[in-house]
Amino acid sequence: MKIRIFNAFSSWKLEWWRDDVTVAAQTLTGKNRYGIDNSTKQAYLPKMIYTGKQNEYFEIQAIDSSNCKHLVENQPEVLKLIWFTSDNNKLLIDGIPYTFNKNELLSLSQLNKLEFKKIDTINLLRFNRQFYCILDHDSEVSCKGVLYYGAATPPIIKAADKELEILQTAWKMAVLEFEMKDDLQLEMLQMMLKRILILCTRIFKRQQYHESPSPKQNDLFREFNFLVETHFREKHSVAEYSELLFKAPKTISNTFKKLSKKTPLQVIQERIMLEARRLLYYTEKDVSEIGYELGFQDIQSFSRFFKNQVGMSPTEFRDRK
Repeated sequence: MKIRIFNAFSSWKLEWWRDDVTVAAQTLTGKNRYGIDNSTKQAYLPKMIYTGKQNEYFEIQAIDSSNCKHLVENQPEVLKLIWFTSDNNKLLIDGIPYTFNKNELLSLSQLNKLEFKKIDTINLLRFNRQFYCILDHDSEVSCKGVLYYGAATPPIIKAADKELEILQTAWKMAVLEFEMKDDLQLEMLQMMLKRILILCTRIFKRQQYHESPSPKQNDLFREFNFLVETHFREKHSVAEYSELLFKAPKTISNTFKKLSKKTPLQVIQERIMLEARRLLYYTEKDVSEIGYELGFQDIQSFSRFFKNQVGMSPTEFRDRK
């Protein structure tokens, strides 16, 4: 049974997704108005959605074993931020198994293929491009090429205690803003989202970067990652991206030495491999068709590249499904 509670005179609605009314009532026991569990201090929220006149969409909701199907809902141009509030959550992302524990966060784009294997409790945040475009507003949050559109492996953020307190505060503020029904609600919700994205970007950079980069180095690193996301199908060499960036390949390589455990070439090859695995795992396309789609001139060169990366042929990988 699905219960919906929404205000017909405003652009917000509050939805409760459970199998029955009793479970829904029990879910909130011990939770305060902000969705924070009073015993564990973990955030727990019902489904809260903002929809605007220009198709803006922003959602925060709690996910557990009773409603985890909503985690994998396929929505176009929607970005996700997942906050795990318990241990041993198991997901399959682009065909690769992951286990996530308490106070880890995960950012995913609409390109990621997501399946759940075991879900305890998580908080889910989703928003579309109409609500807030991280590409158009990159100067505000600087998460392009870091949290979204720039990594073959999904960014996993591990919040420390002090960072967790700030994140919880931002989450509370967002929940409160869903209750405000005035002309400023959209702008305020966007502000709350920006705060959360900036915090997560800062944490992830601190985790990943070997050294504190200069602004120019940071911008070059992010822009390279974003360009790979945009052009990996047809551009397979660092030199091709250096032309787009008007930077020497050596400059790019030196920047990566300071900021990443990977080389620029590894970033390119891992992105190609990610797409190859997705197409082999989730589609029925021929291996030759996949190779051509990824910029390889013939099946032999694609198969050779694939086997060098994972130690098996594309056909062997597909047969393991």
